[in-house]
Amino acid sequence: MNNTEKNFRISEQLEDANKSNWVDSSCPSWSKPFLKLSRLDRPVGAWLLLIPCFWGLGLALVSKPESITLSDLWIVIGCIMGSILMRGAGCTWNDINDKNIDAHVKRTRNRPIPSGQISIKQATIWMLIQMAFAFLILLTFNKFAIVLGISSLIPVMFYPFAKRLTWWPQLFLGIAFNWGILLAYVANSQELKLSAISLYISGIFWTLFYDTIYAHQDTEDDLLVGVKSTALLFGKNTKTWLYRIR
Repeated sequence: MNNTEKNFRISEQLEDANKSNWVDSSCPSWSKPFLKLSRLDRPVGAWLLLIPCFWGLGLALVSKPESITLSDLWIVIGCIMGSILMRGAGCTWNDINDKNIDAHVKRTRNRPIPSGQISIKQATIWMLIQMAFAFLILLTFNKFAIVLGISSLIPVMFYPFAKRLTWWPQLFLGIAFNWGILLAYVANSQELKLSAISLYISGIFWTLFYDTIYAHQDTEDDLLVGVKSTALLFGKNTKTWLYRIR
């Protein structure tokens, strides 16, 4: 790819990004591929990671309202920053592993890695930088929360391979995306109770619900490249299945 083609792809807006997103409209060209790799031009995913954190913290505060302190404000701030960073790192990891798949899907073929804007080495370094900052935030929490935060890497690392090995990648996304319920709860209470685990399981079904709907836009491409999803598994019966999940 020559420099002219590369510069055009950097300036080209991704198909599923909002036309007025701040990355395309305000950021310097050199930063755009990295910010797009972290999906910062599409911040909805960061909200979907952050909202469960608020649920977990809210449950802990409601359980012991007399224990509310200024440290809970830091938990909120830490969760906000951590959600942005870990969503970015997770998306980078996903795109590194999906580079060959993304190149054959219309919605994803112009992403930074399959389009050649960023190399695998650059993407890996960018992922590690985001993870390092997230880890520094995690270190400000209690020991139990730190252990939970580190253990969240297991479902995050497995998720890109779920679509190759199982029809249920949306379930594994739910396991990863709702981990913040447990983390925020423990960051406040320093213990893990059944109520938090029940909320976490509910969050998994919530993610399974919305991501199955989202996955339907890629069913034709998924069939062509040979990856799996609950959208393909449920097919025409999706509404019936989602009604049961609800």
